[in-house]
Amino acid sequence: MPRMSIQSRVSRNIQRIRREKGLSQEEVAHRADIHQTYLSGVETGKRNPSILVVERIAKALGVDVSEIFKPN
Repeated sequence: MPRMSIQSRVSRNIQRIRREKGLSQEEVAHRADIHQTYLSGVETGKRNPSILVVERIAKALGVDVSEIFKPN
């Protein structure tokens, strides 16, 4: 089975964590100081966020940044 790309892993983890915490994209985007459409693009794998943006999203989700990179 081929390994998931890091971009796919990041996008899936962000979406999964956000949903598990019952947060909307709008709320997480506001907390991370990014636009909601940008967060949507990150979650769908259409956007490739910088490490600094991933860190802000992790903080907005209330998790350590390492959680964003964990394999499923």
